[in-house]
Amino acid sequence: MANVSHRGDITSHPDVTEMRERYARMIGGRDVALVDGPVFLLGLYCAVSPWILHFTANQPALVPHNLIIGIAIGLLALGFTAAPARMYGLSWAACAIGIWMIVSPWVVGTDPDAGVIVNNVIIGGLAVMLGLLCAAEAARATSRSMTPPM
Repeated sequence: MANVSHRGDITSHPDVTEMRERYARMIGGRDVALVDGPVFLLGLYCAVSPWILHFTANQPALVPHNLIIGIAIGLLALGFTAAPARMYGLSWAACAIGIWMIVSPWVVGTDPDAGVIVNNVIIGGLAVMLGLLCAAEAARATSRSMTPPM
């Protein structure tokens, strides 16, 4: 085997500055990478919650509603993972979806019971909270990239 330990460190490489800048751009939007998973799980739960809580019979209008909203939240989470620099600007959409989930039992449903209300309010509250967290981190990352280096 060849001994390659004689090469030294990378600081002497002619493209080290460009490589560092490229690495910083790639990692730039990943400050809230730990939020992607919970947002996806929240969307998954929202999509299947009508069958978990068995409100398919007494609230038939909320069944496709929760399924579609859950898929939308899950797609947002996948977007946060796949293209974080572009998608964290849409974290406000998660907040809007969360607010809609809070009021949807009365708008979409008919005479909702306490279980349906609590379920949708918890999902909506978590969506708002996670969306605000993503939005705050995106704003902080944007302000960091806008400030000139000293």
